[in-house]
Amino acid sequence: MEKILILDFGSQYTQLIARRVREMNVFCEIFPFNKMPDLTPDVKGVILSGSPFSVKQPDALRLDLDRIAGRLALLGICYGAQLTADFYGGEVARSEKREYGKAWLAQQDTADPFFAQTSPHAQVWMSHGDTILRLPEGFEALASTESIPVAAFRAAAGRFAAPVYGIQFHPEVYHSLEGFQILRNFVLGICGCSGDWTPAHFVEETVAALREKIGPEKVIMALSGGVDSTVAATLLHRAIGDRLFCFFIDNGLLRKNEFETVLDSYQHMGLHIEGVDAKQRFYDALRSVSNPEEKRKIIGRLFIEIFEEESRAHSDCHWLGQGTIYPDVIESISVHGPSVTIKSHHNVGGLPEKLKLKIVEPLRMLFKDEVRRVGNELDIPATILNRHPFPGPGLGIRILGDITPEKVQMLQEADAIYVGKLKTSGLYDQVWQAGAILLPIQSVGVMGDERTYEQTVALRAVNSTDGMTAEWSRLPHEFLAEVSSEIINNVKGINRVVYDISTKPPATIEWE
Repeated sequence: MEKILILDFGSQYTQLIARRVREMNVFCEIFPFNKMPDLTPDVKGVILSGSPFSVKQPDALRLDLDRIAGRLALLGICYGAQLTADFYGGEVARSEKREYGKAWLAQQDTADPFFAQTSPHAQVWMSHGDTILRLPEGFEALASTESIPVAAFRAAAGRFAAPVYGIQFHPEVYHSLEGFQILRNFVLGICGCSGDWTPAHFVEETVAALREKIGPEKVIMALSGGVDSTVAATLLHRAIGDRLFCFFIDNGLLRKNEFETVLDSYQHMGLHIEGVDAKQRFYDALRSVSNPEEKRKIIGRLFIEIFEEESRAHSDCHWLGQGTIYPDVIESISVHGPSVTIKSHHNVGGLPEKLKLKIVEPLRMLFKDEVRRVGNELDIPATILNRHPFPGPGLGIRILGDITPEKVQMLQEADAIYVGKLKTSGLYDQVWQAGAILLPIQSVGVMGDERTYEQTVALRAVNSTDGMTAEWSRLPHEFLAEVSSEIINNVKGINRVVYDISTKPPATIEWE
């Protein structure tokens, strides 16, 4: 399978480069710059990412580019371009005219295939403090901007056996209006990729690989009702059938009727699954606990305990199935080493080793939107496939403060009204994630002729691609008014509804 390698120097946009390449139906992988794999025949090109570092720093991130240049097509983006120029003898310095934001290219060679089907003065997005003052011998400028003389360059013909390009702008971001075409020119044109990596091919290849990897053994897997675990389980089921055993835990922090609805959906899909009613165990453990991190740890610890119990009851299972996706993998092998901070409910510690289970992760190379496309290829019901993301600790981190069964029921009712209205109004599929949050705030209200002193609920709705950034959803005021009225009139204990209009960053999607 042909692929592009992306070497990460710590840029915030590295994953976005990968997403753009994947959108061309070309497989790509991200590796830290200092952990570059062997350049096997299936690798068609290499992209060097940007970085918060400067090539002029004493501790700059370095790479022996002779390992790549001359063997494969190479593209350096921002830091990657400056590193290329510096490595081959050019001059890079702190810029007197630093460029941040929109700029317009002045192309000097409109016939170069790198700029095929783009306008001569394309809008691009700049974000760099260093600039290339002088190109190395055997390199030539392709474009400039009003502020910098070298916005794009290439190695001249004959300098290397394979093309080498560098650009000081970010083609992967939305504000580079023709950036996708520029990346496409490099990946499909210059690297010669065919662009045939589709969900159908992924399913076929993955099912075959799972059969070979697992052999005649059995797999145990905890499902959440979400997209990732469901798609992973469906791939495993297609590969090994009833040798996959699944269970679904009711931790008492799910949405209204979710336990029964999800179990029913899984059973109709043919999965071998059992439900585990553990509501009271979670409520008992969480009694009087208000600290968000402590709540997460308790929920995570109980999940592990129940998983241990289920695993011991099915001791003939030798594999642990997980719905890990690519952003999780990248996080664990980042440029700066393994992630220091892992959400507590995601950290299962040494459980697989303790239970002597081998791990199988069918989705570890996919981004979230790709998981949905694979799920569509697998004919997973739209009720699950299009379901909004839901946090692992569930309503436990949507109830601020301590958790009680009464608070859970109150929030479940309010959330059900909100999400139900989104669906009946045709707004659910226009929003990436939505939910209600019960605040530890009581305020004065008036119902009829009586004064009330009751709870406040915040409504949250965001639009995002993968959760890394998010914009608050512009829901119609009339819709919000209807939801507010129905919640206050029907959910006893709530007399005020507010709408969260914070973006991520600086806020987070969840409140805890």
